[in-house]
Amino acid sequence: MITGKHAGLAAGGENGDVVTGVVDIGTEARADEPVDEAVRGVPAPALRGLVGWYSGYRQSGLPVARHRGLPSPWLTLILTLDDPLSVAAHPDPAAAPGDYLTLLGGLHTAPALIAVPGRQSGVQIALSPLGARSLLGLPGGALAGIDVHADDVLGADAREVHERLRAAAGWPERFAVVDAWLVGRLLRGDADSGRIASVPPPEAVRAWRLLVATGGRVRVDSLAAEVGWSARHLQSRFVAEFGLSPKAAARVVRFDLARRALAARPDRPDLAGLAADCGYADQSHLDREFAALAGCSPSAWLAEEFRNIQSGHHPAS
Repeated sequence: MITGKHAGLAAGGENGDVVTGVVDIGTEARADEPVDEAVRGVPAPALRGLVGWYSGYRQSGLPVARHRGLPSPWLTLILTLDDPLSVAAHPDPAAAPGDYLTLLGGLHTAPALIAVPGRQSGVQIALSPLGARSLLGLPGGALAGIDVHADDVLGADAREVHERLRAAAGWPERFAVVDAWLVGRLLRGDADSGRIASVPPPEAVRAWRLLVATGGRVRVDSLAAEVGWSARHLQSRFVAEFGLSPKAAARVVRFDLARRALAARPDRPDLAGLAADCGYADQSHLDREFAALAGCSPSAWLAEEFRNIQSGHHPAS
C-alpha cells in the first residue's frame, strides 16, 4: 500500500534473515493466507540527505480498496514488481487516470486516489527535493503537482533498473539494486559538467532545511531574512526549485507530521492535542487542513487506512 505521495516502510529478509539497513515491520503469511508486507530500507551513506528511505510493499488476497496518496515533503518514485499502479485521480484534477509500471511525482497540495485491486507490490523511493537535480537531472519544481511515467523523465535508465528490480530475489536484494542505481546516477551527474547544476542554490537549500526543521512553523519573512533573500525572491526561487511556495510547503510539512502522529496512535486519537502539538490554532484548524490536503477528515482517514496502519504501511517517521 502506498503512502506519502502514494507506499509504506524496514529489516528482515523475506525468509526472516536480518539484513543491515532493512527492518521487517510486516507479518509473515502462509501460502494460503493473504499477504500484507511492509518493509523499509535505509539508503546508502552517499545518498543520505538526498533520499529519505525505500519502502517495499507487497499485498495479495486483500479486499479491493481505495488509497489516498497524501501530500508530503518528498518526491515520489515508485517501481512496481507486478501489476501496474492504477491512479484513479491525480493531484491535478485535469490529469486523466492511468496505469503506471513506474511513477515519478512531484510535491503537491491535493491527494491522489489509488485504486487497489487487492494485489500490488513494489518499491517506493522517498526523494528529497534537494536531491532532484542530482538524481533526476531536473529541479523538483519541474514535477510540481504532477505524476509521470518515470521513463518519460529518466529514459532507458528507469526501464533497466525496473527490470533488475523485478529479477531481484528479496527485499534486501531489491534495495541493493536501487542503492546501486541511485549512487550511479549521483556519480554520473557529478562527472557530467554538461548537465544542469547538480545542487540547488545554497540559499534555497538552507531555506528548505529550516522549513523542515521547524515543522513548517516559520514565517516566510523570517525565512527570507535568515537566508538573505527578499520575500519575493524567496517565493519565486522556492517555487522554481521545489514546486511549492514557502507557505504551501510549510502547510505540507506540518500536515505530514500531523498525519504521521495520528497514525502512531490510531486507537486513541487525541485530535485537540494533536492540533496543539503540530502548531494548529485548534482542532477546527486541523480539520480544515485535512479537508484541504487529504480530501477528508482526520477520523475518516483513520477509518480508511486502519488496516494499512496496523500492517505497518504508515510508519511514524
